[in-house]
Amino acid sequence: MGSGSSPCASCKLLRRRCAKDCIFAPYFPSDDPQKFAIVHKVFGASNVSKMLQELPVHQRADAVSSLVYEANARVRDPVYGCVGAISYLQNQVSELQMQLAVAQAEILCIQMQHEPSVAAAMPNNPQQIMNFQEHNNNNNHHHHYLNFAASSSNVIHDSLSRETLFGHDMVS
Repeated sequence: MGSGSSPCASCKLLRRRCAKDCIFAPYFPSDDPQKFAIVHKVFGASNVSKMLQELPVHQRADAVSSLVYEANARVRDPVYGCVGAISYLQNQVSELQMQLAVAQAEILCIQMQHEPSVAAAMPNNPQQIMNFQEHNNNNNHHHHYLNFAASSSNVIHDSLSRETLFGHDMVS
């Protein structure tokens, strides 16, 4: 038998005798039958067996972890699987970066109100702001200027209310 006295989860599910050299036994223990059940449902036992046999032994545990992760993602989202989850997270990062940019723009506005010399030196349009930012970044000044006008907060707010692939609002 694979490990100990009981058959591994795959042999149990497939109702077969678990041999000493069972390829599934080290990765699908009998105490976690759901792990193999979901991988079997998505990929099939034959395909998983072939994949594991083609890999060196030291890479098989990582491959099984990836298969389990992908199978779970496929069950949650049959069309996009992991790609859907990655896309969702990338959208969240973009939205948070926009929120950060808005907050930085607000800080800049407050700083300009309190520092008249900075306000007088501040350019008027977005292209001048970008050039000013690049100049200040190159000279290691302590102020961080953004490369868009503060009026972009309406555009950012509108994009935050859009729905994702999953139909949820990005922000709560």
